[in-house]
Amino acid sequence: MTRSSDPRPAPAVITEDDPRYESAVRCGFNQRFVSRAGSICFPTGTAEVVTAVGDAVAAGRRVTVRSGGHGYEGTGSEDGDGGVLLDLSMMTDIDFDPARRAFSMRPGAKIGDIYRELYKRWGVTVPAGEGIEVCLGGHLVGGGFGPLSRRYGAIVDYLCAVEVVVVDAEGRAEAIVATDDPADPHHDLWWVHTGGGGGNFGVVTNYWLRRPGSTSHDPRELLPPAPVRWRNGHLMWSWDTMTERDFVRIMRNYSAWFERNSAPGSREADLTAFFSATHRSSGVIAVGSLIDDDIPGARELTNEFFDAVTDGVNVAPSVRADDGVQSWLYFFTHSNRGDHNGLGGSRFKLKSAYLRRSYTDEQIAAAYRHLDTENPKSIYFMFIGYGGQVNAVSPDATAVAQRSSVLKGAFLSAWWDPDEDDYHIGNLRALYRDVYARTGGVPVPDDRNDGAYINYPDRDLADPQWNTSGVPWSTLYYKDNYPRLQRVKARYDPRDEFRHSLSITLPGDGS
Repeated sequence: MTRSSDPRPAPAVITEDDPRYESAVRCGFNQRFVSRAGSICFPTGTAEVVTAVGDAVAAGRRVTVRSGGHGYEGTGSEDGDGGVLLDLSMMTDIDFDPARRAFSMRPGAKIGDIYRELYKRWGVTVPAGEGIEVCLGGHLVGGGFGPLSRRYGAIVDYLCAVEVVVVDAEGRAEAIVATDDPADPHHDLWWVHTGGGGGNFGVVTNYWLRRPGSTSHDPRELLPPAPVRWRNGHLMWSWDTMTERDFVRIMRNYSAWFERNSAPGSREADLTAFFSATHRSSGVIAVGSLIDDDIPGARELTNEFFDAVTDGVNVAPSVRADDGVQSWLYFFTHSNRGDHNGLGGSRFKLKSAYLRRSYTDEQIAAAYRHLDTENPKSIYFMFIGYGGQVNAVSPDATAVAQRSSVLKGAFLSAWWDPDEDDYHIGNLRALYRDVYARTGGVPVPDDRNDGAYINYPDRDLADPQWNTSGVPWSTLYYKDNYPRLQRVKARYDPRDEFRHSLSITLPGDGS
C-alpha cells in the first residue's frame, strides 16, 4: 500500500483485516467465484490506477480487474490469493470531450446510466446491452451488443480512442491513449480493445465513442439518435401443449427469418427479437420482438415476423401481443431490470454460440429432449437477433471477428445452493454437448457456426473433456484475429501481468 507521505495519488484500499473486506469481495454477480485477493483498491481516476498497478507489480503481487463484477466465469477474480483486485466501479464519469469530438466514458459507468445521460443531455444513444447494472469496462472491450445492434452495429464500432494503463518489460506502469487513426503508433492497442476481451492487455481507464466517419462537432450528431417510443411484442406457448415437432418448427422458423432478413441497412434489420425456452418444469416457450416504434411500419413488421414464426405450427400460441408501446428510456432503464431472482439464483454457468445459419432439425430436437424431461432442471437457452449493421464491418477491422452471424445463442443455468453446483453445471454441459455433437461439443466456425462470444466466457472450451473438436478455445472466440492479439499482447504486456484462464497468451505460449 502507498504510504501517506508518497506524493503520488493513491486509491482507497480495503485489506483482509478490514470488516468490509468480505462484502467487498463478494459483490460479483456470479457467487460461484469470490476473489481472495489480499487487498481491493478503488481508484477514482487514471493516476490512481497507475499507482496501484505500479505498486502491485513492484511487490510481485498479482493484479486482477473488475468494473461492475458481472463476469459469468470469474476471470476477473480468479487465482487472486494475496494479490490486488482493482475495482473500477467508482470511475463513473460520462461526458462530452470537445477536443476529441467524442463522448468520454469511464469503465465504471453503468449501462443504464449511460443511456440516461446520453438521452437527457443530447438525445443520443449507443448500441449497448440490456443489463443496466453492467458497467462499460468489460462490456465494451468484449464486443458488447444489444437491442439496437442490428440497426446501429456493434458498440466497438463507435470506439475512437481508449486510455489503458499498461506495464512495460521493466515493470513500469504507464497510461497510454490509443486511437483508431492508423497512423497512431499505438493503433494496435486501440484495435485489441474493440473485442479482444477484458483482463488481457492492461487496465482501461477511459473510452471515447463517436459515430464512425463523422466530421461534426455537434454532440447530437456524433452518436445515433435515441428512440422515443419502443414497441415490444410477444408470442408464448405453454409446455403443456407443446410437441417436439412444433418446437422444432418454431425454432426453425424463427432462425430462418434472421437468415433471410439480416442484411445491413434493410428494413428488417430495424427489428430484433429473442427466442427463449426454459425447462418444461419452470416456464414457457417465448418469442419477443423489439423495434423503435417511430420507424414507419413498425407494427406491420412485427406482425410479419410473428406470422413467419408461427407458419406451419400446429399449436397456437397462448399469447400473441404486438402492441406493447412505451417510453424507450423507461424500457431500457427500468422495466427490464434483471436480478438474481429473475434469473433463478446467484450461481451461474453460461455457454454461448454465434449462428450463421439455423440449427438442423436434429440439433433442435436434441435441445427439446433436454428440456422436456420429468425431472426438473434449471436450464434454458435464448437465441438473440444479431447481424444487420454489425455485419457491415470487415472481420479484421476490429477484434470482433464474427461479422457474418445472424443470431447469438446463450445457454444458461442458475441456482442458489452451492451443493448443487455439479448437478446444474452437468445438465448444462450435457445440453450444449448434444446440440454440438457433430462438431466436438462446441460451435466450431464453419458455414453454420461462428464460434463463441468472449463476454460469455466458458472455461469448458479450453478443456479437452468438453471440447473434443481439436479446435482451440482461442479460435472459437477470436478466429483468425488471434495471432494479431498475441502480437499486441507481447508489445504491451510482455511480462503477462494481466492474465486469467481464458486470457490472450504470449506468442509461443499456446492457447
